[in-house]
Amino acid sequence: MNINNQDTLLNQLNSMSSEARNPDSIDIDLLSSLEIVQRINQQDQSVALSVSQCLPQVAIVADRIVEAFARGGRLVYLGAGTSGRLGILDAVECPPTFSVPSSMVVALIAGGDGAVYKAVEGAEDDPQLAVADLQRIKLDAKDILVGIAASGRTPYVLGGLAYARSLGCYTAAISCNANAPVLSAADTGICAVTGPEVLTGSTRMKAGSAQKMLLNMLSTAAMIRSGKVYQNLMVDLHASNEKLVARAVRIVMQATDCSADDARQALDAAGMSAKLAILHLLSGQSISQCREQLAQQNGFIRRVLES
Repeated sequence: MNINNQDTLLNQLNSMSSEARNPDSIDIDLLSSLEIVQRINQQDQSVALSVSQCLPQVAIVADRIVEAFARGGRLVYLGAGTSGRLGILDAVECPPTFSVPSSMVVALIAGGDGAVYKAVEGAEDDPQLAVADLQRIKLDAKDILVGIAASGRTPYVLGGLAYARSLGCYTAAISCNANAPVLSAADTGICAVTGPEVLTGSTRMKAGSAQKMLLNMLSTAAMIRSGKVYQNLMVDLHASNEKLVARAVRIVMQATDCSADDARQALDAAGMSAKLAILHLLSGQSISQCREQLAQQNGFIRRVLES
């Protein structure tokens, strides 16, 4: 054990609000199960408010993700532990929700895929490991890198952000501590200060909830701005199982006020593309005409209808 390194880390932890003791839960080990979950729920109610304080920065990053997608770039998440797993969770939901290739939103976690299920000791402390991971996926200036670190000081994330910026890649960072190093290491910092956890230092709780909210916002806003949504409907979903096929039928019905039979017929003609089926029913044009017009309007149903 390196005492100097430990002292430095102790000083860092002492300065983080997410590592402070929560005065509202000092007695939590004396409570009943109902009282414990009530106390946790009370604390959780503050998370959305903390996220609301950084929405301008979230919008800036969402716009840059849209620009990256338009030039053929990728959204890349980078994190360790809970933060890395949350990035993976958001990334893997994008293909079925928006019918985008799995290569469009990529998530990397310190220690590799095995770290999703079991902690890999020391991986988060190695900045060069992030460089190697980003080199492996061939990160370049077209992409956007979002570093996720509740503490804001994770070496793996800091190393990845520095490498990405050296390539001319736009970078963003998410943290739950004010003045965190990752915030100044990125082009845009997103900071949701969630404060002390009910269980001291357990940032999988309020900080994790805030990070999930922020990642949901980034990917969803970027997909909406990229033409993947009509009204508030997931018109580009990938109907890969019976539930999603039923959802596609409902989406077509909701968008066009047609019957279930008409929706199924239109979906069959459109190769199960809800977007094509909707435009076909709303415009009265052939599937091939709709496909061509959607291509001209970058996938936006509203733009086709307005034109």
